[in-house]
Amino acid sequence: MPIAENFPEGLKAIGKISISDGNFHIMWGPGKTKNVDGSKAEALVDEDVAAAYAARKEEQVPLGISGTMVAVDWDSCIADGACIEACPVQVFQWYRTEKDIPAIEAINATFEGTGSDIKDERKDLTDKADPIREHDCIWCMACVSVCPPQAIKVDQANVEAHEKAARTL
Repeated sequence: MPIAENFPEGLKAIGKISISDGNFHIMWGPGKTKNVDGSKAEALVDEDVAAAYAARKEEQVPLGISGTMVAVDWDSCIADGACIEACPVQVFQWYRTEKDIPAIEAINATFEGTGSDIKDERKDLTDKADPIREHDCIWCMACVSVCPPQAIKVDQANVEAHEKAARTL
């Protein structure tokens, strides 16, 4: 299900994911278990994703949206990797390939930006495409057009929301 057209309205900054060069992007929440239309969030109903969480003995919890100008709904992300493959400037990385921690622990963590940006190098289907280099986006929209669950929204106009939320963190 696509991220709401009015994103990030109605959500609040719940933390940030930092990169060691000083850049960061915001995590927006609360996370969700259901889409606006009442259907369950894609990552929660995908059998392969659920099996990957079970294999890790990790509980699948609502996570929220990672990023603002390049926003990835981690509750809808099924770790397909199409966005990673499509991005010409490597905005995304598999967060678990740098820090193999539950996604909820990535909030407020600092990364080096050394995780894999290769589609088939995710740890497993619990991994999430993270817009770690959101600030490098060239607004080509390639990631948006290839995401199977439509879990990505790219919108330059959200820079003001990012700056306002950043002041609260």
